[in-house]
Amino acid sequence: MVVTAHFIDDEWVMHKRVINFRQIDTHKGEEIGRELLACIHGWGMKNVMSMTVDNATSNDIAIEFLVKMFPTIYDGGKHFHIRCMAHILNLIMKVGLKYHNYHVECVQKAVKYIRGSTQNIKKFKKAIKDVGLETKKFLCGDSPTRWNSTFELLKTAYELWEAFVEFGIKEKSYEKDLQRVIDRLDFEAIKEMVDFLEKFKTKTENVSASTKPLVHRLIREILDVNLHLKKWSTKVNFVHLILDMKDKYDKYWGDYAKMSDYVYFAILLDPTMKSQLLLYTFKEMIGSKNEKLSKSEIELKAYEMLYEVERKIEKFFKTYVEKYDMGGSSQQQSSQQVVDWDDDNDFFGNFLNSGGDNSDALENELIIYLKELRVTYNKSFDILNILGIQISTVASESAFSTSRRVLTDYRANLSNVIVEALLCTQDWVRKSRKPIIDNVDNILNDDEVAMEIEEALHNDKAMGKRPMET
Repeated sequence: MVVTAHFIDDEWVMHKRVINFRQIDTHKGEEIGRELLACIHGWGMKNVMSMTVDNATSNDIAIEFLVKMFPTIYDGGKHFHIRCMAHILNLIMKVGLKYHNYHVECVQKAVKYIRGSTQNIKKFKKAIKDVGLETKKFLCGDSPTRWNSTFELLKTAYELWEAFVEFGIKEKSYEKDLQRVIDRLDFEAIKEMVDFLEKFKTKTENVSASTKPLVHRLIREILDVNLHLKKWSTKVNFVHLILDMKDKYDKYWGDYAKMSDYVYFAILLDPTMKSQLLLYTFKEMIGSKNEKLSKSEIELKAYEMLYEVERKIEKFFKTYVEKYDMGGSSQQQSSQQVVDWDDDNDFFGNFLNSGGDNSDALENELIIYLKELRVTYNKSFDILNILGIQISTVASESAFSTSRRVLTDYRANLSNVIVEALLCTQDWVRKSRKPIIDNVDNILNDDEVAMEIEEALHNDKAMGKRPMET
């Protein structure tokens, strides 16, 4: 099990660090929850805002266990659980691709036939050159468990369609073995399928970044998927496919009331969007779910929802003010200030000293922020987002893509603890903006650090830790 922490530092830069890499003996939800809790306590974390996990029953149980352990968490932990958007997209795509598409199957069979023989591979590469295609790309295989592999297969096949035609003309056994040679009509259908799938591939890539805030973009990405499905539902070849995909979409994203408050808060905390985008979002959500409502009814309901979210974020803000005593000293100073006034009206003097002459001074920072005009949006704007919430676990999974083996053949019998230390250290060194490597010698020459390492290794050996297989 790998655990990755995301946080924003005092310079408003988002960081991602692998903090746990453990072998767990069971996949029971409560045991996973206990392991997560041990990790949190081990690092001395006091403020865990949310946790993003894959869609699995055991993970749901683990989150429920953690929520019980954090009684002071916002709104009783109702919004602590963030579902991985990339995995939900994957579920939606699997539903869509389960339908047997005649043209897709023909191309898959042709690719499998060509890739299945060294001679056919050589002949197809020659066909690519003969038709004048200057590319280093070649046909991809696909996996039934990875929809993106099917997308890559179809996309590459379409880009090389002229080579397929040339290969079919010169290789007589091709048509005999497959009983049918794929033609231009097949590739026209494939092009349409590639155009449809492209959106989902782009979305998966967009939500998988690990070093910048994304939670403020979650709703707009979700609604863009909904718009994409709606657009393609009018095409004859996609009607049945879209219906099932929309059912899966609605299961996770169809009920706006079940969406985490943090997602809505993040939109408000984006200076380029604020309430305007959230209001537009609610209108789209309500209109999509209740097509019988009039425009005025949709607008009224959207304003009610916006007001409710703004009320919640004010409450959320106040809990932080009280918890960290933010602004307490300044408020105390202002209350002790005496206004100098030249009048014999004691009532008016009391009013001035109460601060009633400046109503804006009584508004908290959040309300003032929400009332300010939006910052003009541009792609390069660096959002100062306090919510370092991840909307995908793909960022965590990428920790295993180290481009090379972490351990050599000579270190295959290291204990679990040492393997965890190696993997976490590699991630921290690779992601740090500060020169950690330059300080390694100083750390190793520190007698206290050396004693701590030696003691940890001694305890590890005494406890009879099992070697980790690699």
